[in-house]
Amino acid sequence: MGSHYGVKIRKRENDVLKQQRQSYVCPTCQKKNVARTGYAHWKCGSCGTELAGGAYALSSSVGISARKTLQSLKPKK
Repeated sequence: MGSHYGVKIRKRENDVLKQQRQSYVCPTCQKKNVARTGYAHWKCGSCGTELAGGAYALSSSVGISARKTLQSLKPKK
């Protein structure tokens, strides 16, 4: 295998950990202070809002598509 065995997996893990540890913008107060407190559990340090989101990022692709579907089903005024 050589000296580069496992490089791709280590790079993927590093990308996920960077994504997990970064701060995100709070949808309530618009400050970049949302941090992960547990699996799919996020909390804003400024306003204290607790959010459910993706496991490693505040929003996942499945959550985004579900939100779009729900918005399209709302009755229009």
